[in-house]
Amino acid sequence: MSEQLPDVQATSPDVAVGLNRVGVTGVEKLVKIARPDKRPIVLMAEFEVFVDLPSWRKGADMSRNMEVIDETLEAATREEVHRVEDVCGEAAERLLDKHDYTSEAIVSMEAELVQREQTPASDRETQSTVDIQAKATATDEGTREEIGATVTGMTVCPCSQGMSEARARQKLEQLGIEDDTIEEFLDEVPQPGHSQRGHATLAVESDGAPEVDLTTLIDVARDSMSARIYNLAKRPDEDHMTYQSHADAKFVEDCVRSMAEGVVEEFPDLPDGAVVTMKQSNDESIHQHNAHAERRVEMEQLRDEVGN
Repeated sequence: MSEQLPDVQATSPDVAVGLNRVGVTGVEKLVKIARPDKRPIVLMAEFEVFVDLPSWRKGADMSRNMEVIDETLEAATREEVHRVEDVCGEAAERLLDKHDYTSEAIVSMEAELVQREQTPASDRETQSTVDIQAKATATDEGTREEIGATVTGMTVCPCSQGMSEARARQKLEQLGIEDDTIEEFLDEVPQPGHSQRGHATLAVESDGAPEVDLTTLIDVARDSMSARIYNLAKRPDEDHMTYQSHADAKFVEDCVRSMAEGVVEEFPDLPDGAVVTMKQSNDESIHQHNAHAERRVEMEQLRDEVGN
């Protein structure tokens, strides 16, 4: 009869320092999102699984972590889910229950979601890709879940556009055009400004109720920039995007504030304690650096600020 293998991970470490996160990354699993009267959306998701580790324990039980995450995600694949964040929540709670030495378990997920849509002017069918993120943190006090998305759009700089508008106004005045006509022209024909590709990230963290609709979340993020962009674009679509973006020029700060306004409008039932994360990063076209702005705030305070 063979001897029982020693549990080295349960021994004391040489240096008694606790660790916030110990676990595994890069775990790939298929996850199915159920849709009413439609085939489920199938995602190839990548997971990260962590637990905290007390100072008196040498290591976490990696095989147990993988067993729990495999059991949970395999079940999710077979049965379909309505919310990807619930997969993370269930896995985090299982981890907390299985590891008697840990006080916090974190499971996060990233995946690429493909959406079908119509082009804005030619009305052609095309597809867009969105990076979605889900996360859950389980403790003895309960589980908080987060759902978010990162989308790509287009922005136009109001500063450079303002300089172009001033130049156009000066030239029109020199040509003897009346002031009322000049203003009407500039209102109807937005002047050029340097444009850039923008990346908006919007996430909501709460105790899991009420449900945060992922599609609505994505729409709020996409509409926060000067214009949406599309993988397929005929000439009328290009004209539409160019005009729309220049008609709604926005600084990187404006995009974050637009997201804030959209969250308050589209998610009125979010609890006051829900935490909203809003980020905007622009790939600047006339600079080597990029522009960035962000805000992380509880819903109660966000409502107060948007309402003022």
